[in-house]
Amino acid sequence: MENKTDVLKTKLESGILFLTLNRPASLNALSQDLLEALYKTFLAAKEDSAVKALLITGEGKAFCAGADINQLAKVDGQSGLAFARHGQMVFRTLEQLGKPSLAAINGFALGGGCELAMSATLRIGSTAAVFGQPEVKLGVIPGFGGTQRLSRLVGKGRALDLCLTGRNIKADEAYAWGLISEVVAPEELSNRAKAILDGLIKLGPIALKSIMTVIDRGYDLSLDDAFEFEAAHFGLCCATQDKKEGVTAFLEKRAAEFCGE
Repeated sequence: MENKTDVLKTKLESGILFLTLNRPASLNALSQDLLEALYKTFLAAKEDSAVKALLITGEGKAFCAGADINQLAKVDGQSGLAFARHGQMVFRTLEQLGKPSLAAINGFALGGGCELAMSATLRIGSTAAVFGQPEVKLGVIPGFGGTQRLSRLVGKGRALDLCLTGRNIKADEAYAWGLISEVVAPEELSNRAKAILDGLIKLGPIALKSIMTVIDRGYDLSLDDAFEFEAAHFGLCCATQDKKEGVTAFLEKRAAEFCGE
């Protein structure tokens, strides 16, 4: 049994919680211990006012190569259902955190690793990044939300392509598809990821949370219902001190200082 405190390295710096998957010998495969460490960290980050954003990456040459195959080999129909539901719940917790997260993909993001990256609010990759959903080659399907998030991010046809063939794509193709928003040199990945989050956490946290909520939940509503949902959150934001500060700062031609109220 691994030491749960060792499989995930964390560091809080200037409002950004750095999470580093730390099983490099296994290409940061998602063992049960690592999944549990991620889940507990997400829950703690949600409640910690000092955490403004999350940055997720992997130790070594991989971001995350997917589920731990040794553990996957042990599941049957019933335990497989529970396994998938648990992984979905962990990643959905990240997706609905209410705080922006960014996956800085430094290498392989395959299977559950690609699913973890897609659960983050934003994704950037180094030129060494590789993406794929190869589960079909093991006789199974993506189970941690991959079929659904991938199709919503890149479209049904491309999601079918990756999931049916199990093939990998490199960073430039992932960028062209919209799976990631930037491609940078490996040595620039960490600094660029931090710079993006540094910019976000200077903005109003209430507005950031509303944007993430409206896009997430409104995506599958009818257009009219989604418009109403958007209008409701616009109204909520207009009642905040952050809105007053943001508009006043703009008119006074100065940087806004948001307080989250």
